[in-house]
Amino acid sequence: MSADRETNQTMTDRDIALLLADAADEVEIGIAPYQAVICGGRRRRARRWALATAAALVIVGGSGTLALAGLRDGSGVEVSPAVKHESTAPLTPEERSVYEPRGTLIGIGEIGGKEWQVTVDVWGAPRTEGEAWAQFQRMKAFGEVPVGVDAGKTSQLVGKYSYFTRRAIGDGKDSVLTQNSVDTKDVMAGTDLESVALSLDPKHTTPQRLVMGQVAKTAQEVTCSWKDGSSTVARRVAEGADVNSDESAIRPVAGSSDDWFVCVGPEGTTFDSVKVTK
Repeated sequence: MSADRETNQTMTDRDIALLLADAADEVEIGIAPYQAVICGGRRRRARRWALATAAALVIVGGSGTLALAGLRDGSGVEVSPAVKHESTAPLTPEERSVYEPRGTLIGIGEIGGKEWQVTVDVWGAPRTEGEAWAQFQRMKAFGEVPVGVDAGKTSQLVGKYSYFTRRAIGDGKDSVLTQNSVDTKDVMAGTDLESVALSLDPKHTTPQRLVMGQVAKTAQEVTCSWKDGSSTVARRVAEGADVNSDESAIRPVAGSSDDWFVCVGPEGTTFDSVKVTK
């Protein structure tokens, strides 16, 4: 009986070790989630490297911890459960939004009894010439081809994300307002600003009282001044916050290295100047 008990105990330890090893095999290690008319002169862009960090995944038991030491095999030698080590696979072009843009609504309002809205489409940066060529074909299908890029120059898109701002008014078809392709390492800093002043009228016959553009992610406040002496302040809102009618705000845009802002001026006046004030 003593021998039987010893054999049973040994088998129990082995079974536990195997179960723990199987549990460890099922754990996957992944990467941490990340996430016109030019006003104010040409911005200064600070070049920075983005660092991706891997997230460590911890197995926990019912008590909140799991002791992996102290198990022994049939010879009395301490063993540890096998842990499966896998290299983190690079994100696919689809996961990087290379072949289909991510759209973010940044402004809505009303003009002449019709609703207007402005969105920003961002295409992820291709990493190879093959990805760039395929992206260009998809861009043509979307009607969002970067200026100066044709089928023979698609390699210019490698390492750059491309954005297109689009405006729709009422039931009319939306149209591209501005666009650019930006190196992923080219990031705004401090009071850097790039903006455009537009009319809310599709035919551009009314005053320019819609101002939108890009600022550094550290910018907390943008002030737009109008010809009648008044001003509008766009302040930062939380990521995912609702976009309200005629709201002036700074918000993140999916896929963009910089944040975006919208200023809506009062009726009857037109744009004068804009700057980062905080």
